[in-house]
Amino acid sequence: MPVPSPEQYKKIIANAKANNFALPAINVTSMITANAAIAAFAEAKADGIIQLSLGGAEFASGSGVKDAVIGAASVAEHVHRVTKDLPVYIALHTDHCQADKLHIVRGLLEESRKRVAAGQSVLFNGHMFDGSALPLEENMKLSVPLLRECRELGIVLEVEAGIVGGEEDGAAETDDNTKLYTSPEDMLYVADTLFPEEGDFMFAATFGNVHGIYKPGNVKLDPSILKNGQAAVREKYGEDKTFALVFHGGSGTPVEQIRETLQYGVIKMNVDTATQFAFTQPIVEHMCDNSELIRQADGDGSKKLYDPRSYLKKAEQAMKTRVLQAIEELCATGKTQFGSI
Repeated sequence: MPVPSPEQYKKIIANAKANNFALPAINVTSMITANAAIAAFAEAKADGIIQLSLGGAEFASGSGVKDAVIGAASVAEHVHRVTKDLPVYIALHTDHCQADKLHIVRGLLEESRKRVAAGQSVLFNGHMFDGSALPLEENMKLSVPLLRECRELGIVLEVEAGIVGGEEDGAAETDDNTKLYTSPEDMLYVADTLFPEEGDFMFAATFGNVHGIYKPGNVKLDPSILKNGQAAVREKYGEDKTFALVFHGGSGTPVEQIRETLQYGVIKMNVDTATQFAFTQPIVEHMCDNSELIRQADGDGSKKLYDPRSYLKKAEQAMKTRVLQAIEELCATGKTQFGSI
């Protein structure tokens, strides 16, 4: 059962936090991109996360269906099936669900209820509510009932305060750079609101993060924000009561800064732009190198070159290699909990 049970997943998170490493959360849009991540986790003997944005989930359902619940459930069921005999745990999450789309998360929660009623485990281990575009008080008012719904199933909720720059499937954007940095006061407000609920949650606090890849110097990360916010929470609630933090917008970040955040409680880092680029490059090269033979389908063309498997295998391998890099950067290599929990 390498998709962990709720109880196993909570132990995996706790282990990452206690040992200063993070679970790579790889955004996927299809079975083949999911397979690339699965292969990397298995090779690295690392536990990890496969996740879908709402746009990615809608895409996975096909252009004729365009239903994010169906697409997310389909990829999740695929992951449950193909990982069942692997010696690593691979959790499933959704990513960046805004307030006006919470019906999608609730649809997936209902799918998990059906599975539990049938004696199976939940479909997804975690769901993200992105209320970062809202005033923090309104954000938390929506987070509390959603946390309670997740708690009933043992599912982890991810919340966000502060805005990650750039753009990713409708995630909030801002021209106000102060919103890219979550204050200690805001982190305390989240703690004061959600700690009493006793549900399991992750917190995406922002410290200058930006979705996408940018030239060095264009993104001003300040990981000390996480350190200071955690210190404020620790002072009020004690050493054992700090956040399990999530790092969004990490593509292109120097490895030293990535690893600094691990010391401050980051236990999950989302990886999307870098793996998209890795997946696409071999396809571009294949098409450019073989364009003449691919075009001549009725004459001298080579079926082996325009068979989608010929270039998608290359894309899957390249994405797998980039996921392996992320696993290493997050100090997760060889740290699977499989067989010990």
